[in-house]
Amino acid sequence: MRLCSESENSIVSDAALSGGQPQIIAVANQKGGVGKTTTAINLGTALAAVGRKVLLVDLDAQGNASTGLGISPDMRETTTYDLLTGEATVTEVAQKTVIPGLFVAPSTSDLSSADVDMVDDSQRVLRMRQALTSPEAQVFDYVLIDCPPSLNLLTVNAMVAADSVLVPLQCEFFALEGLSQLMLTIREVKQSLNRKLKIQGIVLTMYDRRNNLSAQVEEDVRQNLGDLVYETIIPRNIRLSEAPSHSIPALIYDHKSTGSIAYQKLAAELLERLHDTLAA
Repeated sequence: MRLCSESENSIVSDAALSGGQPQIIAVANQKGGVGKTTTAINLGTALAAVGRKVLLVDLDAQGNASTGLGISPDMRETTTYDLLTGEATVTEVAQKTVIPGLFVAPSTSDLSSADVDMVDDSQRVLRMRQALTSPEAQVFDYVLIDCPPSLNLLTVNAMVAADSVLVPLQCEFFALEGLSQLMLTIREVKQSLNRKLKIQGIVLTMYDRRNNLSAQVEEDVRQNLGDLVYETIIPRNIRLSEAPSHSIPALIYDHKSTGSIAYQKLAAELLERLHDTLAA
């Protein structure tokens, strides 16, 4: 069921009355398999659980975030591709999920051709910003953008639109090696296209306390990046791996698992960093 089905007018009106832009966070790392989608889904769920209205924008052609939130391929008539090309608004693309307060802008494989399809568009790097700064988007408190595992037009669009970038970093031997190119891209986007862009933080993922390597990587990352690294660590947890096959977030699948608890703590730490407190 889409946002625009019956209550589009009221939603747009509420957004216009609020007058505030959502906090937009791009979840990015050009390396695949580091937990970007898992982080986006469960962080979004945790934020929605404490009363925030959240939109998860699926910018990966694989559509894993969409699937992980229960949006099957036949439900994706209007997608983030339409958002990028200006064929649809946020209101028309966003769909409700089973989690109250959490919406998703789904994706399909159409996104894989976005670079080519938009090559003649002089505004192509600004399309996501234009969509997410529209009055319709103001109904949301947070927008999380699940970026593809590459530094392409889609990722640049996300960074141009975002206030900050959250980087999931897998606890493995070459963890820092691939981070330098991402940092360079963030710096280039900040200098030329989005001066407000900053690094929200680095989140260590797939941490295995039985493995000394994880502790070594953590020490190395904290020494090099300091306060950019979140205190919360996401452990390697079977429930986090199982949940997508059931098309629900791990926080719903098993809210008592170590992975779910970690994402609840991550959401609390994020809110603290943003000085966002719950209303009394």
